[in-house]
Amino acid sequence: MKLDLESDKTGYQERPVTRHKGASDTRTSDRVIEEVPVALVFNGISHAVMMVTPRDLQPFAMGFALTEGLVAQGSDIFDIEVREHARSFEIDITIASQEFVQLKQQRRSMAGRSGCGVCGIESLELLDLQPERIDAAPLHAEGALQAAIANVAAQLGEHQALMRATGGVHAAAWCDAQGNVLRVCEDVGRHNALDKLIGHLALDGVDMRLGFVFMSSRASYELVRKAARLNIPMLATISAPSTLAIDIAAEAGIKLVSFCRHDSCVEYT
Repeated sequence: MKLDLESDKTGYQERPVTRHKGASDTRTSDRVIEEVPVALVFNGISHAVMMVTPRDLQPFAMGFALTEGLVAQGSDIFDIEVREHARSFEIDITIASQEFVQLKQQRRSMAGRSGCGVCGIESLELLDLQPERIDAAPLHAEGALQAAIANVAAQLGEHQALMRATGGVHAAAWCDAQGNVLRVCEDVGRHNALDKLIGHLALDGVDMRLGFVFMSSRASYELVRKAARLNIPMLATISAPSTLAIDIAAEAGIKLVSFCRHDSCVEYT
């Protein structure tokens, strides 16, 4: 599959503002992060509409399909085509016939729902909250974790171009075992940032068992569940985790570390 991963999109727009400080008013402009609806269409059938920053949309589609369990591996995706409309985008994803059959069965099980529910699922039975154990070795020996986290915390800001421009995005960073930041993806949504990151890693053939993800957000159960599907052995976040995130990380065998700031962190699993 050949993809055009280059984009001329900045991810933000210039908007006129008035800055108030004390008794003075200044008319100027501000860079504001873009948020647009993006429709994900699998083999001609619309599956979801997400609110996304319009950059890295092909890796986003790849990552979304993998982290949501819609395909088992990247090779099950044959083509990804992005179409831009006036105020929205549509991504056409062509997947293997066997995966498409399973996707249609999932859609039938969700048909007729009366409310949006959690992640578009109405029935509690349809929630995938029991992950299998990941197939990855532990990353850090005792004493090395704090050094790796501190290393990432010191580097992350250098890679957050959209955050510097707008002050309004989440970042997902891929790090090696020593805490070196190898790639960062940014988006208005933390889940989208992680999907974009995982999409890039899958397209590059990266073994995700050999590094960890650092998020500039809290640790929600969705982030941990996405990491578990890709055998990522550790998720580190700047803010707090939820109880369900901790429970799923423990079941999956993922090391969950939160409140990662400067030289301190809290290990929950």
